[in-house]
Amino acid sequence: MIAIDTLLAGLFDYAGLYPPASLGMRSAANHFIEYGRGGHAWALGRFIVDLDRVDELRSIAGGSFNEFRPSVIATESAVWDNLASQIHNGNRIDALEIKCSRAEDVERIAAHIPRQLVTYFEVSMDADGQAALKSIAALGARAKIRMGGVVAEAFPSIPDIVQMLKALADLRLAFKATAGLHHPLRSRRPLTYQPQGPTGIMHGFVNLCCAAALLYFGGNTADAAGLLDEQDSSAWRITQDAIQWHDRSWTVGQLAEVRNQFLISIGSCSFEEPIHDLESLGWL
Repeated sequence: MIAIDTLLAGLFDYAGLYPPASLGMRSAANHFIEYGRGGHAWALGRFIVDLDRVDELRSIAGGSFNEFRPSVIATESAVWDNLASQIHNGNRIDALEIKCSRAEDVERIAAHIPRQLVTYFEVSMDADGQAALKSIAALGARAKIRMGGVVAEAFPSIPDIVQMLKALADLRLAFKATAGLHHPLRSRRPLTYQPQGPTGIMHGFVNLCCAAALLYFGGNTADAAGLLDEQDSSAWRITQDAIQWHDRSWTVGQLAEVRNQFLISIGSCSFEEPIHDLESLGWL
């Protein structure tokens, strides 16, 4: 497997139900099945769905339900008996994602979740969020960070991202990222799919993956900030054996370690945009 394949393997959790795509369940499910049977299926991860819509997904998916590997979104105030019921009834749930930044809330909620279920706690990029990371790590759970949204104000600053990545790397805490990561490289893009909608600078998922790798292997925060800010595709060199940014490079083995142990996946409401952009760059 070449370097870019290693970086992308199972990277994209499909969130077609959520903004800015906001598809109906049937459309999103049909897209996921199509992607999972297509030529880039190896880059497809889980299907993101709210806890109270798992039964709807199962009904629509029918005999294909086991292809979905659902990652379920729940709130702090979720009725946790519903989660237990889903698992008891044989509804496959691969992971759970909960928005919850305070350490005390992380610990309270974790008491309701089966220990064997992979759980991500979405933390804010502030002092409370960073303080919660130690509790998440102690529970054997994972973190989730939000990288954008449908308004420019939803995109965190590069210094805030670097601080969060550094804290995650220091703890060796596995995480996923979500929102605003439709494109490989940092660039100005439409923030929604509406004609004449707002535009803004969006973070790139290749920027993020490589910044995570840099810090995971002991790189400094100044280089990570420069890497996250990079918009010039000519600064990158993609070969079979490595991905290189200026004089920094990561081998296939290093990329595999980062993907398996650190940056687990990226939530995206589009699977086609990332693939098409990579093809346009000649990286796929």
